[in-house]
Amino acid sequence: MSNYIEGYICRCCGKYHDELPMSYGGDVPDYYYSVPQEEQENRIEINDDLCVIDGEHFFIRGCIEIPVLDGEGPFIWDVWVSLSETNFEKTIEYWETEGRENELEPLFGWLSTSIPCYPKTINLKTMVHTRPVGVSPYIELEPTEHPLSVEQRKGITMERIKLIAEELCDEEEQ
Repeated sequence: MSNYIEGYICRCCGKYHDELPMSYGGDVPDYYYSVPQEEQENRIEINDDLCVIDGEHFFIRGCIEIPVLDGEGPFIWDVWVSLSETNFEKTIEYWETEGRENELEPLFGWLSTSIPCYPKTINLKTMVHTRPVGVSPYIELEPTEHPLSVEQRKGITMERIKLIAEELCDEEEQ
């Protein structure tokens, strides 16, 4: 899922990086961290694509794709979105169905990943667009003035992607 461009010298750490990452993501929905570690095994069912917490909170993993204005793209945020139980069950029902992208209408969800480099992203409104079997859903943000939503609609530059990489490098170094 990741595309790369040639390397760059990071202003944060001063090191040369061979590639500029074109995707970032979270391994779990943020709500996962609210469950005490010693209880996670009993309360959370999770795989690479789906997560259920306490049998009442339902999440699906998908991609916020952002057009790249001056390079190859898209730039991708791999995120988790909460779904209603009904929409989660519908997703499961069609999980292995060829042509599912033509059967399921977009599903409403709430963004459930804190994305660095932006103001608060938890609970932004989304639409989850099912894609062919084996392809992560496309996550469409509600068209608002939130910077992430604006970037999804209007695109970003390679310089912005480099700034994101440097900001995330800074977080990892601390």
